[in-house]
Parts: sequence; C-alpha cells; structure tokens
Amino acid sequence: MPSPPRAPPVVPGFGPLAGVRVVDSARFVAGPWAAGYLAEFGAEVVHIELPPFSPPYADPTRTLTPMLPEGRPPSEQVSESWVQYSRNKLSLGLDLRRPEGRTVFLDLIRQADIWIESSRPGTYDRLGLSDADIRAANPQLTIVHVSGYGQSGVPELVNAPSYDLTGQAFSGFLSLQGEPDPSPPTRSGTALNDTVTGLAAAGAAIMGYVSALRTGAGQTIDVAQYEVLFGLLENFALDYFARGVVRGRHGSAHPRLHPYDVHRAKDGWVVVAAPNADAYLRLKRMIGFDDARFDDISYRLAHREPVDRAIADFCASRTRTELERIARENDVALVRVYDIADIARDPHYRQREMIIDWEDPVAGRVRGPGIAPKFEATPGRVWRGAPWLGQDNRTVLSRILGYSDAQIDSLVASGVVGEERPKARGEAKRSDRPT
Repeated sequence: MPSPPRAPPVVPGFGPLAGVRVVDSARFVAGPWAAGYLAEFGAEVVHIELPPFSPPYADPTRTLTPMLPEGRPPSEQVSESWVQYSRNKLSLGLDLRRPEGRTVFLDLIRQADIWIESSRPGTYDRLGLSDADIRAANPQLTIVHVSGYGQSGVPELVNAPSYDLTGQAFSGFLSLQGEPDPSPPTRSGTALNDTVTGLAAAGAAIMGYVSALRTGAGQTIDVAQYEVLFGLLENFALDYFARGVVRGRHGSAHPRLHPYDVHRAKDGWVVVAAPNADAYLRLKRMIGFDDARFDDISYRLAHREPVDRAIADFCASRTRTELERIARENDVALVRVYDIADIARDPHYRQREMIIDWEDPVAGRVRGPGIAPKFEATPGRVWRGAPWLGQDNRTVLSRILGYSDAQIDSLVASGVVGEERPKARGEAKRSDRPT
C-alpha cells in the first residue's frame, strides 16, 4: 500500500523535533514521560486514551492524587501528575477494541514517525495490532515498547506487574540506598526509575527515528525499566565480576570517595564534596585541618572519623548561607540540600528559566519546572497545558487523518471516539486547541 500524503503538523513549529510526529498510547509515568519529553522539544505527540472516557479513566495518571485546583469537586479537577506529564500533548479518545478504532489507529500510524506504548507485553497482539501489523501499515515507523522486564526473557517475569519501586529493587539500585543493615533499603524520593526510563525511551525513539531516516526501515525498540537503571549503576557489576565485591549501603557517604557526604549546618543540611586530591587540599585549608597523613586517599578512607568530625564541627557553627559564601571563596564544592522552597527563591533557577508558569485547561495557571537542556537555536518550550480527554479528537481526525465531518460524527455517535470535557473550565479554554 503506498504511503498516504504526509499531513502538515497541527502544533506550533518550535524546537529541534519540529515536524516529528509521535503516537503515544503509553500510561502511568515511564512511557508518558518519554513522549512528554519529546513534546517539550517540538514533537507533535498524539496521546491515545482508551475507554472508559469518563472516570475511572484507562490512564490512572489523570486521577492520581493530589488534584488541582484544590477545593473543587472531583469532576472539575485534574491530577498534578497529569498536569506535569502531559503538557504539550494532543488527546484522542479512541476505542482500540473496536475494528473501527483499530482502523483509525492504523491510519494515524501511517502518518507517524514514532509509536510509544507501555502496556504489558502481548497486549497489542491480543488487540490485533502486533508489531507486524503496525509495520505493514508503516514500514519506517520506530516502535518503542516500555515495560518492567522487557518483551522477552523468563515468561513469569515478562508477564509480571512492575512499578517504579519494583524496578528499583530488581535492578540492584535499591540495594545501595539507605543506611547499612539492619536498617531497610530506602527508596528514591521520586519515581526515579520511571522517569529515567522515560528519558532513555525518548532517546531510543530519536535514535530509531534517525536510523529510519538513513535506512528507510523502521525497527522495534525494547525498553525494560530495570535494565535502564541497572546500566546506570556505574561499576556496580564490574566490582562483582572482577573482585567478587557485593556493594552494600553506606547512607549518605560514598564507599570510595571521601569527603563526600551530608553535614548539618546551623539551619539545615549541606553537602560537602572533595573527591580528588586538589579538592581535598582546598577543603582542609578552609576548615583548618592540617594532619598531613590524611592527604593520602587510602589512609583517609580507612580513617574517616577525624576528617568527618572536623567538617561536621565547621558546618555546625555556621548557617548554610555562610558556608556557601566561604566555600565559594575557597573554591570548595559545598551547597545546601535544596528543598522546593529553596528552589523557588533561588535566583539561578529563575535566571535559567527552570521555574515557569503555564496555563492548564483544567487546573488553570500553574507553576512548575522549565525545559532542560537548553538549545541555543531551537529551544523547547511549553505551548499548552495537559489536554482533557479527547480535547483534540476533531483536530487529529480532520487535520491529520483528513476525515470528513460525517466520518467523525459517525465515530463519535458509535462510541469509538470519545471525550470527557471538564465540567467548569472546558469551554473557556477552547482557545488552547491547535488552530
């Protein structure tokens, strides 16, 4: 079947990915994070949501607490997580269980460069949308499957449920976090495995897209959540296979770098890092520690307590602001442990536009993280808030797929295409749609 004419983008042209079209049917953090990251740099991302087209939604991210705006009825609220993960996306409510829905999906695939999904392996095969079916519709498509344990391997794991915390455990990451036994391992304070997997999946999607541009052939990419985090554990595996070392937990200290730890100031916590010889010499001069035996890293690692005590005493008698000023005067790596209140007041965050405002169609005006990294010529940006379910049904079906009003009306009437408008704000935000 010849490829249909390429429909022009319906989103503003910006960023290094302007003109790249992504179909996103992922849900619950890792996959949506990948597609959202591409959207922040200009990709046109169509997020497909399956029925039910009203609460409880197929994508639980829409109703994950806490909700915004505070104090409104649930029908007028949206999850803070949805507001973050789905900005810049288009929303299409589509029932892939119906033959007509699969036809729409394949028509959209023919217009796409990348498809990202994060269901359990085999889900789309059972829907009649196997990779072979998808590839027949668009041989150049990059397919990205995001899952907990991968698309192949030990069957009971491939089919097992997985979340951020299970990925932290299975990857080995959790074995390194927290105080030594008998204290329990400490999970990351955010969904680190999910978000890092999302970044890896976004990078893989672009690599696959570049390969397809060069070769004319698409491919399938298998992103396993635990593998991404396992690959980021530095020489964790080499330590074991070369020396039989099973690393354990060391709290906030580093097992092989010293000083490299958290210390208490008069008004909070600071990090002090002096991992090499020159950095340590600057630090010892700053704190007035003059025992030359500790200049040798091997000796210092074996006798940590005197240096740690000297740093702790120095920090405990000063505020975080005083310590940061003294450290900069001495070229020492010392910084307070920032919480979000610190970040909100910090001039560096403001000057680099890492705290920005944008308009969400349900939550209203919100403030959150800006775009990173910074591109000189083609910067990313937030051009719209996270869409309500089906907000872009007619835009996608008419302007991308070329469906007539009669075709769209038929899909809506039969329930193949659906939407759930916000009860209070939806009509007021119609201007948030692409035009």
